[in-house]
Amino acid sequence: MSHTTRDKKKLLNRVRRIKGQVEAIERALEEERGCNDVLQQITSCRGAMNGLLAVVLEDHIRTHLVDVEGAGDNDQRSATEQLIEVVHSYFK
Repeated sequence: MSHTTRDKKKLLNRVRRIKGQVEAIERALEEERGCNDVLQQITSCRGAMNGLLAVVLEDHIRTHLVDVEGAGDNDQRSATEQLIEVVHSYFK
């Protein structure tokens, strides 16, 4: 079973929240709100997208790129954790 299938409900909930944020940006532009409001909504949406990307990417690394279950040595697990830490820091 794919990790996106296993976490389907959580991922879809995130996507629906992002959809709502994008619709809020559209409304703000239609209502000609100030730049600060629009920029704040855009950055919030970008943060949500980055969060979704980080979750899917982390699961992809754990599931498809590194066989954590089969790795017997600590170096392999350490490398996995380091890679995931770098990915998370990139999206902050």
